Amino acid sequence: MSAAPLVGYSSSGSEDEAEAGDRVRPGAEGRSRGQSPLPGQRLPVPDSVLRMFAGTEEGPVDDSAQHGGRVRTFPHERGNWASHVYVPYEAGEEFLDLLDALLCHAQTYVPRLVRMETFHLSLSQSVVLRHHWILPFVQALKDRVRPCLTPMLSPLLSPSRTFVGLEVTSGHAHFLDLVAEVDRVMEEFDLSTFYQDPSFHISLAWCVGDARLQMEGPCLQELQGIVDEFEDSEMLLRAYAEQIRCKSGNKFFSMPLK
Repeated sequence: MSAAPLVGYSSSGSEDEAEAGDRVRPGAEGRSRGQSPLPGQRLPVPDSVLRMFAGTEEGPVDDSAQHGGRVRTFPHERGNWASHVYVPYEAGEEFLDLLDALLCHAQTYVPRLVRMETFHLSLSQSVVLRHHWILPFVQALKDRVRPCLTPMLSPLLSPSRTFVGLEVTSGHAHFLDLVAEVDRVMEEFDLSTFYQDPSFHISLAWCVGDARLQMEGPCLQELQGIVDEFEDSEMLLRAYAEQIRCKSGNKFFSMPLK
């Protein structure tokens, strides 16, 4: 629902208006109380009316407390859609059992670590798409991303700032080929391309703040030991990339690789 805007004046911004109100307009002398105001003369808006519309200004307010302390990398604007291209990873029960064991041990060093809710391998940075760009962008991805050899993921635990993740140790060249195609689409839309010399990984857990000092050294060595000793971990951590997905706002688009 839309409504005509009501204009309020702050104490600092209404000094000119107050001074104008103190002046006597030509021909205004002798006007009796109750007469209509002069054309164009502004009347003060009652406080009771202003309170009816308190806090209704358009535009979302980012509250990092509602997102676990995470902060947007760019401000939200109406019509802009945060977008991201990635390879999804569907976690099975055994993988989640391993993740629970890793997280339980890692939290003895960094108690604020939180498990990721979903798992993926990024092929792009987060970029902003205007709403009318989404479908042409996705179509350009479909045209660029051709069926390719299926890469596999192998275990190598490593920290990335505030993340703990499994790094890809095989199939790296294939992921570089995919990134190159995604980058070409990004350039067509004048968007940021992926990082130079990227390392591909699946994030397992994250926390607010830089926890690298706590994670490096004994913690990572012990976590790697848990991975190595976990039953059938070598086969468990092999994953087949069957599709690429583009998330734009709350919309998802899939592109099969087979």
